[in-house]
Amino acid sequence: MTRTRTRLALFGLVAALGASACTPTIRLQVDPIQIYAKLDADVRVRLDKELQDLLVENPNLF
Repeated sequence: MTRTRTRLALFGLVAALGASACTPTIRLQVDPIQIYAKLDADVRVRLDKELQDLLVENPNLF
């Protein structure tokens, strides 16, 4: 019985090593995002407009 257990353990070890060698590798590459000045200016204008509207609605905010 011990010889069978030894062979079974050895087979399990070989199978585990074989399975771990086939582990897929996942690589993620993200390209840089370009933000144009026009978009940035548009966002600032919208935020400034929202801030002005907020100050008109709540004059005692600051």
